[in-house]
Amino acid sequence: MSTETTAATTTSAAADAAATGAGVDGTTAAVVTDPPGPGRTSQPNGRAAGSRRAAWLHPRVWLPLVVMLAVLAALWQWGAAAMPYLLPPLPAIGASLATQFPYYVQNAGITLLEAVIGLAIGFVAAFVLAVLTSELPVVRRAVMPIAVVLNVTPLVAIAPALVVAFGFGPAPKLVITALICFFPILINTAVGLRSVPQPVLQVYRTMNASRLELLVHLRVPNAMPYVFAALRIVFPLSIIGAVVAELSASGSTGGLGTVISTASSMNQLAVVYAAIAILAVIGVLLLAVITLVERRALRWHAGSAG
Repeated sequence: MSTETTAATTTSAAADAAATGAGVDGTTAAVVTDPPGPGRTSQPNGRAAGSRRAAWLHPRVWLPLVVMLAVLAALWQWGAAAMPYLLPPLPAIGASLATQFPYYVQNAGITLLEAVIGLAIGFVAAFVLAVLTSELPVVRRAVMPIAVVLNVTPLVAIAPALVVAFGFGPAPKLVITALICFFPILINTAVGLRSVPQPVLQVYRTMNASRLELLVHLRVPNAMPYVFAALRIVFPLSIIGAVVAELSASGSTGGLGTVISTASSMNQLAVVYAAIAILAVIGVLLLAVITLVERRALRWHAGSAG
């Protein structure tokens, strides 16, 4: 066999080995690629993110919402002309917002403060109880039935009793808001703490991890998607709780709930719906804030990509 034939045979074998992932001597060769590091993003993903941002500028994305809002505005105006005792015209609502804007902002700040403080109280209480119920079965059997009864109890009915117990200050409103936000956080957090995959739990136990280490390093991180799912519910719900508390708890001197109650008694429909519009905007903004925080905090979680 000539030298040229031998070289061609060797070259062919090397090419076949490269194509099949095997070495010339018959051993399997591993193909190693350089994955992008934590701080690097591949070019296709960058292009996809840019295309998603550009998609919002396309009329097929925003035009349906604009058309729907225009239809709703037309229907509102028709209803205001047909039933002026029920719906005020949109220009009247806009004029009320423009002429009394500081008044609305001041009362919106009171309602938002009550909602945030009540939500914080409810969150801390619910999270602590969720941890206790997940770690101690006797606490779960004692607390969960009472939590269910509290959840189905109409809180508006106990608002007068809360006023008698806590006075005419902000305390009754904070208690009602905290109670409204309490149950969704408790249930979601408890489910998240107990839904750790058993194989992962067994790995930690084989390494003699303590109960505290399991809680801090495994159960709490596993429960965070559930916690944020509950927060997406209770953030707007806290505004509803604060308004309900202001409407039902006598002695309220501020807040959009008081504005609605006072304006309703004076038949000022434009003021009522202007306050409702501000409450809707606050709820949307709170939902947007918690969604952004969730995307930043749960980048490691596959379910948060959407």
